[in-house]
Amino acid sequence: MEIVSQDAVKQLQALADQVDEQLKSTFENMHQGYPSEMLERFLKAREWNVPKAHKMLVDCLNWRTQNEIDNILAKPIIPSDLYRAVRNSQLTGLSGYSKEGLPVFAVGVGLSTFDKASVNYYVQSHIQLNEYRDRVVLPSATKKHGHHIGTCLKVLDMTGLKLSALSQIKLLTIISTIDDLNYPEKTDTYYIVNVPYIFSACWKVVKPLLQERTRRKVQVLQGCGRDELLKVMDYSSLPHFCRRGGSGSSRQSNAGTDDCFSFDHPFHQQLYQYIEQQQLLLEPIMPIKQGSIQVELPEPDPEDAMIAHTIECQFHKLGDRNGISHSLNGLKLNSN
Repeated sequence: MEIVSQDAVKQLQALADQVDEQLKSTFENMHQGYPSEMLERFLKAREWNVPKAHKMLVDCLNWRTQNEIDNILAKPIIPSDLYRAVRNSQLTGLSGYSKEGLPVFAVGVGLSTFDKASVNYYVQSHIQLNEYRDRVVLPSATKKHGHHIGTCLKVLDMTGLKLSALSQIKLLTIISTIDDLNYPEKTDTYYIVNVPYIFSACWKVVKPLLQERTRRKVQVLQGCGRDELLKVMDYSSLPHFCRRGGSGSSRQSNAGTDDCFSFDHPFHQQLYQYIEQQQLLLEPIMPIKQGSIQVELPEPDPEDAMIAHTIECQFHKLGDRNGISHSLNGLKLNSN
């Protein structure tokens, strides 16, 4: 397989060398000095099919160019109070690093509400986190450890997950599609913790629908997952919601600045300062206007759409079974 993969990378590299100069610039911004490793990620995402991986790559480069993704880290969400509101409702952050040097990103799936700003702000915030990870966090980890680090770990906290999460499915599918198409194979493992019954029931239905490559990445842990996670990271890198013996909450801890979701956490402070600095560099060329960035929102992959529909149906079934379907009255799935 190694010989086959090396040959596929060479073929894809030859095709990538033929793109026009504008696309080459964003290509360099993507690979950060490691083009072969980046091409391998696109090949993995397309089961080592070179023509399909090439199309995926070109589509990604065009998406980045048309939506000015290379400049998105120079476009802050302002005022800062709005960004704070986004952080408080889109719970994600960097909690530390694994023993192998991989960044550990925490995601508060169950308690993220996505209700303090428009969809475009949440998409902008998510892409900025991706770009900062790829252009700053991963290169810094690579330099520190002396070998290429191009992926991360994610710990997904399901605390608080309930039927109202249905209102987020469309936005989450959009964000997932952006990641699948433009940031493929960036996560080594997804650790899912603090799992309520509603997730367990959905997972049994959804798991068989996932590709084997994706299923292998997902580990559903008992309780807060602390003991299992300590096998791959030190205590200081555990997300705050994993630092207790029983099931914990993303928002019920007194972790203070240890709460990696908070705007006051060092990671988010450094990210926001970085974006402000990049804005100052770009501003003489392109004045920054207040407002969200209008990124082209992709149509979900049919498989992703099917999975989202399955989750929605399963949530409804659970609601009916528990006599709480009335809570869904008037619920609309939209991205406005």
